[in-house]
Amino acid sequence: MAPPLLNLDGIKLTFGGTPLLDGAALSASAGEKIALVGRNGSGKSTLLKIAAGMIEPQDGEVFRQPSATVRYLPQMPDMDGFASVRAYVEAGLGPADDPHRATYLMEHLGLTGEERPNDLSGGEARRAALARVMAPEPDILLLDEPTNHLDLSVIEWLEEELVRTSSAVILISHDRRFLERVTRATVWLDRGQTRRLDKGFAHFEEWRDQVLEEEEREQHKLGRQIVREEHWLRYGVTARRKRNMRRLGELQTMRQRFRSHRGAEGTATMVASDAAESGKLVIEAKAIDKSFGDLTVVKGFSTRIQRGDRVGLVGPNGAGKTTLLKMLTGELAPDAGTVRLGVNLEIATLDQKREAVDPQETLAHYLTDGRGENLLVNGEQRHVVSYMKDFLFKPEQARTPVRELSGGERARLLLARVLARPANLLVLDEPTNDLDMETLELLQELVAGFAGTVILVSHDRDFLDRTVTSVIAPEGNGRWIEYAGGYSDMLAQRGGSKLEDRKARPKAEANEAPPKAEQTAPKGPAKKLSFKQKFALDSLPKKIEAVTASISRLENNIADPSFYERDPVSFQKTIAALDKERTTLAALEEEWLELEMLREEMEG
Repeated sequence: MAPPLLNLDGIKLTFGGTPLLDGAALSASAGEKIALVGRNGSGKSTLLKIAAGMIEPQDGEVFRQPSATVRYLPQMPDMDGFASVRAYVEAGLGPADDPHRATYLMEHLGLTGEERPNDLSGGEARRAALARVMAPEPDILLLDEPTNHLDLSVIEWLEEELVRTSSAVILISHDRRFLERVTRATVWLDRGQTRRLDKGFAHFEEWRDQVLEEEEREQHKLGRQIVREEHWLRYGVTARRKRNMRRLGELQTMRQRFRSHRGAEGTATMVASDAAESGKLVIEAKAIDKSFGDLTVVKGFSTRIQRGDRVGLVGPNGAGKTTLLKMLTGELAPDAGTVRLGVNLEIATLDQKREAVDPQETLAHYLTDGRGENLLVNGEQRHVVSYMKDFLFKPEQARTPVRELSGGERARLLLARVLARPANLLVLDEPTNDLDMETLELLQELVAGFAGTVILVSHDRDFLDRTVTSVIAPEGNGRWIEYAGGYSDMLAQRGGSKLEDRKARPKAEANEAPPKAEQTAPKGPAKKLSFKQKFALDSLPKKIEAVTASISRLENNIADPSFYERDPVSFQKTIAALDKERTTLAALEEEWLELEMLREEMEG
């Protein structure tokens, strides 16, 4: 295995009280794609900043290969002092870096470069920051929540770009699908310490559950052993004093281990407050239109949402999701057409605009609306501190100002307020932002099992697939179509075309699935492979074998511990050659697999 470009070992850091990092480790070799996962507040961002050299640990070793370049994507990029996005992006380039790479990235991220930083939305600022850190093609790329505020088309493009890059990538993200497709190793930061799984995030949750179960068994065994030793000391046959003192010392050590064990962090308890049942018809829209000047946002859209439906709205930023959502819930009147709301509706809305919360307000005051120490949840009086514990807040945080919360804590606070209110229609705008995996799982269960109706806006494909019964997506020119099923089902019905392809598609009638003729697949498969395809299918295995042998030789050369010390220049060239060969191998294998599947389809 190649020597690491980055290696953190025994990292310790404490901000008063319980250590945030207590012997954490993190390493990355050339080309590795690593997911850094853990609960909100576990120290993931702090560990990434230590890797970037922005924070010094109190103890532990930090090694970065001297010649390696490192770029770090913060959650909140700082663009002060830059006149334009282009100036900000190009400031991240080194002397030998290609400025055309910066232009390429800005174009694919939907930026011209002429935008002024002060005028950018959250999503545009995130795209500019991504272009800045990716443009130099660094040896090590550290990404903290890269998909936040990005629309689906950009997330899918970013996935492909990160899979192709030769940079070592360490990333933090709440987007499961993104992590599953990009990563090949997982580092779990839990209670200040790290564990590594040399498999991608798709295998993480099963492994995590096994680790926690084994830890619980070991703790139980330790408890039973303490009980046996205490019984021996009290009632056992008296042995030599030296032996008694030794066993007493061992018992004290075991007691200390048992008491100091930090159990797995608790999980949030999410229960929506039930309102009286709504009518069977919740929302009916007929041929609604909405325009702003010359821009048509919604045109001729119709839908019927019934009690128990869970509807997802998807689309690029600026497509009009929020406008359509406001019209469906009666907050905004359409220019034409009608919207009818059902009877007995109680609507609870999750406002994802963090600035809508007064940063000076305390958590208890925010949850109770300043009405004392109690709030009504599901018809029962609950003390605000008790209710806060359901969402993993500590009692002492009741008087904490909102400004001191992390992004994940703010997300949980907003959910706590929304779910306390009686509702039979939940309207959730980007509910998954900043939530850790465990809380996200509970939110999925809540949405999937909610007795009322749910309308949600989300860019999280996995969340949509697990929760919604239908998806409303834009088709361009103000046209919106509703598809049965989740996000993956929508793609299948569209013939595999993604959301960014919508402008190239012919117009479709509102509320009808695209006709088969519109789909990108050919009308019918050829009866047999072409000569070129057959030749490629026959010759590709030999090419794959040759490249595999080349990779093996290069890996053996790199494995020589004296190689780097003997000839650093040749070592770096060998690393680059290895990355190139691995990329070639992946392309050859993918080409062969596509041809083999095509052959099997024709023969079948």
